[in-house]
Amino acid sequence: MQTLGYFASLLIGISLGMIGGGGSILTVPVLVYLFSINPLLSTSYSLFIVGSTSLVGAYNNYRKGFVSIKTALLFGLSSITTVFLTRKFLIPNIPKNLGTIGSFQITQSIVIMVLFAILMVTAALSMIKSKKEEPIKNTIDDKKINLPKLLSYGIAIGLATGILGAGGGFLLIPTLVLLVKLPMKEAVGTSLLIIALNSLIGFTGDLGHFTMDWLFLIKITCIAIIGVFIGGFMGEKLSGAKLKKGFGWFVLIMGIYIIVKEVFF
Repeated sequence: MQTLGYFASLLIGISLGMIGGGGSILTVPVLVYLFSINPLLSTSYSLFIVGSTSLVGAYNNYRKGFVSIKTALLFGLSSITTVFLTRKFLIPNIPKNLGTIGSFQITQSIVIMVLFAILMVTAALSMIKSKKEEPIKNTIDDKKINLPKLLSYGIAIGLATGILGAGGGFLLIPTLVLLVKLPMKEAVGTSLLIIALNSLIGFTGDLGHFTMDWLFLIKITCIAIIGVFIGGFMGEKLSGAKLKKGFGWFVLIMGIYIIVKEVFF
């Protein structure tokens, strides 16, 4: 199973490099089911792996001129703060046993995985239904930026990242395209920078709460980073829209599988 886990780690990086998101949604299931790591600890590991990998991807896009620093910082005002506070104060206080329904025991692990699966299904539907890319523009119209909406979206994505360890690229990219009016390629690059900031700063909120296996973390992260470079190369050669839909169907099947496994077995 671990060999499959290492291959899946490569896919996480490929997805992030190719479409600017989606890969992070696989990180927690890979850690839980293929490496047998506790779900709560997996959300912490996911923040480090996704954050480090996205940072490399963001740098690659920045060199090509596809990152809006101003937008990333505006979004970060709410999302980064939310992620850090969630990891620092909310996560350590979640009890292991949350209650029972009949003979069914509701545990912390089950709730995390089911919520994660719901997020996966939502992400998958977003990727499957995604419309064709708009023509790339060369400028950003700051007057079109809806700041209150941008900040509220930042809080929502910050909560998703903080609780579940997911980068939220599938939510970020539509937000950046529709609210900020970024061209698709710039939305992908900016999304990676926001994911990196959210995840890595959120991870610092975990320090002292978990015992980290740093050798394992660095190994998985390096594999995912290799995937980012592969994904960046593939993204230039292949149709991003078709790849995104195909990946969306895969994530949808995985999300349904997790719900069935956690609730019924």
